[in-house]
Amino acid sequence: MEASHDVAISLHAAVSPSEDPAKVLSAARNVLGDCTYDVEEGDGMVAIRSKELKCLQKIHDQLRDRHVRAAANRLLLRMRDGRRVTMLLNRQAATAGVVALCTSATESPLGPIIVEIETDTPDRLIDWLTAC
Repeated sequence: MEASHDVAISLHAAVSPSEDPAKVLSAARNVLGDCTYDVEEGDGMVAIRSKELKCLQKIHDQLRDRHVRAAANRLLLRMRDGRRVTMLLNRQAATAGVVALCTSATESPLGPIIVEIETDTPDRLIDWLTAC
């Protein structure tokens, strides 16, 4: 997929009163590739937003390296809604820099990191994320 491909990427997670927002933000940053992004904090949440496809490079690489491409492809196709592709990432795994997809929010005890990607070509994006 070309780096110039139009995408709008948002990673966000709820922050409970007992959590340190900086640690939740760090977990979200751990699953990003080398890219520029904006950070928002407040009202019990943290969010990262970017328009750079290379933010998804680490997710792409880990899905390939961990040999979960086929399962990830099926899950992402199921989580696609129009122009939006949504991924739920396990927050504890993200803290360690590991991309672990969840099929539902309950699979991540502290709540997932939600990755939402808007693009005109969601099927092509899913193919790229889950390609060899």
